[in-house]
Amino acid sequence: MSDTRNGLTYAQAGVDIDAGNELVRRIKPHVKATRRPGADGEIGGFGGLFDLKAAGFTDPVLVAANDGVGTKLKIAIDTGLHDTIGIDLVAMCVNDLVVQGAEPLFFLDYFATGKLDPAQGEAIVKGIADGCRLAGCALIGGETAEMPGLYAEKDYDLAGFAVGAAERGQLLPSADLGVGDVLLGLASSGVHSNGYSLVRRIVELSGAAYDAPAPFKAGGRTLGETLIEPTRIYVKPLLAAIRETAGVKALAHITGGGFVENIPRVLPDGLAASVDMSAIEVPPVFRWLAATGGVSRDEMLRTFNCGVGMVVAVGAQAADEVEAVLRREGESVMRLGTLIDRTDRSVVFQGELKL
Repeated sequence: MSDTRNGLTYAQAGVDIDAGNELVRRIKPHVKATRRPGADGEIGGFGGLFDLKAAGFTDPVLVAANDGVGTKLKIAIDTGLHDTIGIDLVAMCVNDLVVQGAEPLFFLDYFATGKLDPAQGEAIVKGIADGCRLAGCALIGGETAEMPGLYAEKDYDLAGFAVGAAERGQLLPSADLGVGDVLLGLASSGVHSNGYSLVRRIVELSGAAYDAPAPFKAGGRTLGETLIEPTRIYVKPLLAAIRETAGVKALAHITGGGFVENIPRVLPDGLAASVDMSAIEVPPVFRWLAATGGVSRDEMLRTFNCGVGMVVAVGAQAADEVEAVLRREGESVMRLGTLIDRTDRSVVFQGELKL
């Protein structure tokens, strides 16, 4: 016979199974709202299912990506603004899929916390579902882990996993990238999800409070609300441009490493990007970060997107057509420069950044 003198339960150890069940009940309608051809939007099984044939693919190549949100999470935790951090999680994954010409199909999340709060968890997962709808992919599963002792009670972490597909032979970058191809920049919604360790350090040095009005033009929002603005999801406008024109040759998601690291990732040997910095419409938040933190231009360009979340390389003859489609789909487009012969640098900056 077992000894039950201590009478301990899992809940007394810090893990509340009932809270986990309540979270699942709360998020089911949000998950169901992400259904799309190939996935029914239901959760509860041991694994999520996706039917490529039902999604309309004939000879697909799968593309996978995973990412997190970085220390932007700390701002969400400190401000209590959890509603949109899930959009960031989806964006960081699906934007990496579409740059390879892939349509995002499904998404899975991992949510770990010190103490599960079903209301907080619902807000986070609703944001993930919102991001999935913006990207056109289904949320087919995930994992919630309550881990007392590993995380403080209010802390949590997120990781996302996305899978997309493109028909064989249609992946990007194209093999015909060449000198004279035009670089278009798509405006970011703000800082997106990179560089937040530096952002938080600058806020700390400034003495500004997250709940105070932003110390720059921000439409009346607080500093915290401005910094938590979710990463823009470019999937549907870019897929429209890819499918409706023959001009999109390469895409670069401007994340960690900024212009300097990300544009060269899609360029073949022998080509470089010539970027006119004066063409970049720099949002006020970046000017404040640079001035308050004394951040140099070069450091800004290798840490932040500075107002450009995606770079599109297009054939010169198709530039107007591609730009028109992107604008029709709601994007703000900047003509950033062209591809040139490479010498000693893979990105050559011209003009002055408006910091």
